[in-house]
Amino acid sequence: MALPKLVITDIDGVWTDGSMYYDDINQEFKRFNTSDSVGVLFLKYLEVPLVIMTGENTQIVQRRAEKLKISEVHLGVKNKLKLAKEVCRQYKITLAEVGFIGDDINDLELLQQVGFSAVPSNAPQYVKDKVDLVLQTKGGDGAFREFVEHLVFKYSSIETMLQLYYKEKNLRQ
Repeated sequence: MALPKLVITDIDGVWTDGSMYYDDINQEFKRFNTSDSVGVLFLKYLEVPLVIMTGENTQIVQRRAEKLKISEVHLGVKNKLKLAKEVCRQYKITLAEVGFIGDDINDLELLQQVGFSAVPSNAPQYVKDKVDLVLQTKGGDGAFREFVEHLVFKYSSIETMLQLYYKEKNLRQ
């Protein structure tokens, strides 16, 4: 497979460890690992669009996406495969040109249909058995970054990513 023309990511269990924290006044909290933001940056450098697709319907995910300047966010998704097909039509690509990282049973159908699929190391074994790449990292510990770095190592180089980073940040002049 070539470099994906689009990357789709789940959130809970990938960008988070899947835990949900609630306080006494019904506020919900999630812990994100900031290292995943480098994955977003590297996809930008690779010129690969990123789409968030999650079954959760929470503004916490929307806020994280806004901070990272991810414009396409789908919350409360019941059928990820169906939505992914619609997204592919918008981008004029096929599912075979998509990379997807998910982690659980609700991602399984899409994981099996895309051109490149991955899960964190703590995904259930029956999900791991059906994907292209099982990451070394657990969900919430930088799994999304590892997924993107895998693409970088295969289709570009870390040196290229660093050069683009330095140029963008006006470093090493």
